[in-house]
Amino acid sequence: MNILVVEDDELMADVLVHGLREESYNVARAADGRAALRQSGDTTFDLILLDVMLPGMNGLQVARQLRLRGNTVPVLMLSARDALPDIVTGLDAGADDYLTKPFSFVELLARIRALQRRTAARPKNVLEFEDLVLDVNSYRTFHRGQEIYLSLTEFRLLELLVRNPGRVLSRCAILDALWGNRRDVGENTVEAFVRLLRKKMEDGTAKKLIHTHRGFGYSVGSQTAS
Repeated sequence: MNILVVEDDELMADVLVHGLREESYNVARAADGRAALRQSGDTTFDLILLDVMLPGMNGLQVARQLRLRGNTVPVLMLSARDALPDIVTGLDAGADDYLTKPFSFVELLARIRALQRRTAARPKNVLEFEDLVLDVNSYRTFHRGQEIYLSLTEFRLLELLVRNPGRVLSRCAILDALWGNRRDVGENTVEAFVRLLRKKMEDGTAKKLIHTHRGFGYSVGSQTAS
């Protein structure tokens, strides 16, 4: 597994790089946002550990640029900011997970393995639902003929709903499917990702793609929802 560590603090970067290499990961390093974009264009990475506070171009800007370029590499964002609005902003920028500093290296490894499992266990086919097409090989999403750039977690959430058309999935079921037994991820995270998907997939018309079943969960293709 090839990992790019984007961290301007030399001590923190040294600890991360050394620890990950001890775990047999192939690790490259970038000290600022522009270097990270350059390296991600030259090399295929399986994961990017991305610090938010970077010189020149911060981590949020880097994540947005990656997604605008169609790069679907999983991004684990690292930040000392742990308030919910900061986490939502990070996810909205294109991150697939968000880890607040200080963190234990054991937890970091668990987050990496979780993202690795999400990427590896993918059925190889194309899903179609109404005017939506999901290519689960390349993580590409097309809505009404236009490509929509989604983060890995956004894609997996949409895929889960599309694989269950007309079925209402509870927030707990979505949490289990996407995050397993992670105790630090709550229903507000599901709501945040649904909100992000709606911003990208729905154009303000009366027709909705994702329906909310208040007090329970979400669905696509259901007629009895708000």
